[in-house]
Amino acid sequence: MSDLDKFRAETRAWLEENCPPEMRKPVKSDEESCWGGRNWVFTSDDQKIWLERMSAKGWTVPTWDEKYGGAGLTRAEEQILKQEMKRIGARSPLSSFGIWMLGPALLKFGSEEQKLEYLPPIARGEIRWCQGYSEPGSGSDLASLQTKAEDKGDHYLVNGQKVWTSYADKADWIFCLVRTDNSGSKHEGISFLLFDMTTPGVEPKPIKLISGKSPFCETFFTDVKVPKENLVGVEGQGWNIAKYLLTHEREMIGDIGLGRSVSEMAVDYMGLEDGKLPDPILRGEIAQAEVDDWAFKMTMMRMLSEAKAGVSLGAKSSMLKYYGTELNKRKFELLINAAGGDGLEWEGERSNDGHLARTWMRTKGNSIEGGTSEVMLNIISKRILELPGG
Repeated sequence: MSDLDKFRAETRAWLEENCPPEMRKPVKSDEESCWGGRNWVFTSDDQKIWLERMSAKGWTVPTWDEKYGGAGLTRAEEQILKQEMKRIGARSPLSSFGIWMLGPALLKFGSEEQKLEYLPPIARGEIRWCQGYSEPGSGSDLASLQTKAEDKGDHYLVNGQKVWTSYADKADWIFCLVRTDNSGSKHEGISFLLFDMTTPGVEPKPIKLISGKSPFCETFFTDVKVPKENLVGVEGQGWNIAKYLLTHEREMIGDIGLGRSVSEMAVDYMGLEDGKLPDPILRGEIAQAEVDDWAFKMTMMRMLSEAKAGVSLGAKSSMLKYYGTELNKRKFELLINAAGGDGLEWEGERSNDGHLARTWMRTKGNSIEGGTSEVMLNIISKRILELPGG
């Protein structure tokens, strides 16, 4: 038995013994995911037990070093862990911007003191983070941001506004891009700060979307004092951190395209068995989506193999983000078509408060958040295909 075979056998046995029954059921709404944080209320004892067991094992962040709350697994071992969790339908124990975005940035740019202070609590689900990037006048052109941080000796004084700050009203801390210098180009003079959302002067306000629900907020900063030690990297060079983090954000957003297939979701949403749809054209479109789904999964596996070989993801994250989000939109469009009039039900117990219709509408934002599909296509054409600019 090879080392990987042995790891797979041990992982399978541990998951079978430790994953609670309720945590082996599909997540049907965002409310069923565990986000952790100071104010998190577990939806069940099983959810709490699953997070505690996985974080104690280091498997909420399996490839991070043990001193940072991880398990020090190789990429190959991490892939086996994912496969074995999928085999039994195990839910992810923790949803976290700290894991998906801030963590990788801190591992690359943070001081050792910052890594030890922030990474273990992220791994244990004790701090919930939000992202302060976009502004009302700085969406696709992020580098034109105007939120200012004035140097006041031992602290910065932050003033400005962010928008589309997901879960800012529920987050404990924020990782935020601010302008500390206006003398150079717009990409210069940007710094990367971390601060507590309970700091005086921080005010998040929820934004409602067409779905009737929304994770988004606009966030206002008025004379917010941020200690100097909360600066990540070098002052004025935060754009490099911002770009690096965006590659992870876009990969994370693209991952939504790796969710369950249309036929699997149709069983949950409509009680349909595979192949029972009477419309042959719709059946063909679903089959095509399933083929594209598998092609996308194979592409993600190839990217993983390249990462194991030391190849940087770079601009390829834009390709993954574009295709993953467009594929997710297609999936829910097909589900709505398959459900017919029932799929448009907006509230009531039968439809789980209109979950399918609301999620369908929510997917429209997938191709905006993290960079619009149009911007992603521009990056792909310039950085990957190396086409000439217009």
